Amino acid sequence: MQVILIGLAGALGAVARYMLGHFMTHLLGSNFPYGTLIINVSGSFFIGLVFALTTHHLLSPGLQLILATGFLGGYTTFSTMSWESVQLARGNARLSVLYLGATTLFGLLAVAAGIASGWWL
Repeated sequence: MQVILIGLAGALGAVARYMLGHFMTHLLGSNFPYGTLIINVSGSFFIGLVFALTTHHLLSPGLQLILATGFLGGYTTFSTMSWESVQLARGNARLSVLYLGATTLFGLLAVAAGIASGWWL
């Protein structure tokens, strides 16, 4: 049953990723992958929060698997970030480095903020 729930959560995460990415492209254009950046940074925040809440026994390990492996696994996307970085580098290497740096830095800060938020709750 847990495998089915992880799969369903992963499907919901993928749909959420698609919808947010599509919305951000519509809102901000396609010259820079804002959608993927926002998705990966927000996913980093939420995975930090999920693990902190699990550590404090506010979430069960089973729910952690469903949320982190399932939903957030489907929601965040390393492969798309990698592909977009290569595409940016083909036209503007500095923009590609900015994207990779921003994703990494903000992702790490977001995980830390998620953990801190979970400890605060």
